[in-house]
Amino acid sequence: VSSAVAAPKGLLRVNSTLGFGRSQVAPLISRFVREYPQVEVQLQLSVNPPALSDDSFDVCIRFGEPPDARVMARRIASNRRLLVAAPAYLKRHGSPALPRDLVQHNCIGIRQGDEAYGTWRLSSGKRTEAVKVRGNLSTSDGEIAVNWALAGHGIVMRAEWDVARYLRSGRLRHVLENFQTPPADIHAVYPQRHQVSARVRVFVNYLADHFEKSSTRAAGLVVDW
Repeated sequence: VSSAVAAPKGLLRVNSTLGFGRSQVAPLISRFVREYPQVEVQLQLSVNPPALSDDSFDVCIRFGEPPDARVMARRIASNRRLLVAAPAYLKRHGSPALPRDLVQHNCIGIRQGDEAYGTWRLSSGKRTEAVKVRGNLSTSDGEIAVNWALAGHGIVMRAEWDVARYLRSGRLRHVLENFQTPPADIHAVYPQRHQVSARVRVFVNYLADHFEKSSTRAAGLVVDW
């Protein structure tokens, strides 16, 4: 037990969403195991995070609020969900001025997590409006949804990290900028029994340090992840 606490080694099972896991977590794991070669990492990618009762992970990278007090959670990065669309789509159909205008638009659906599918919540001040949106395209893969938006098919709600480069390049534009969508901060979640595990503690610190440095380097509208 004392050796497990003192040195990071052994099997570490990491779960993440598909897109974020591929583009962000996997490269970090590559660098992590070079620094800690005694840690064996298994990366599991899934559309939805595993249930807390599922003993298939040691660390789960989740978007949004931690599920409940039965797990330890550390916020490793701030993040927002943004509504975006291609300039070509907005030129043809116009830009919505208010949340209720979304019902007149083709909205690309993403079936992920436990949130009510097809309902987008936007806030201004203390008022939150739930809009039931519709469209002729939906998917469980966020990357596909973003590609459809890039092709001009409609408006999509997607995490900031996933669309930052397209906003910078102008291939996508921010829609309804004065309204806030639900928070999507990124947390590293792990069972309470793992809080004394060196490999879990060191890995979570490694993630947090990386995103803190990335956030510090970022400038402008979006974080450069």
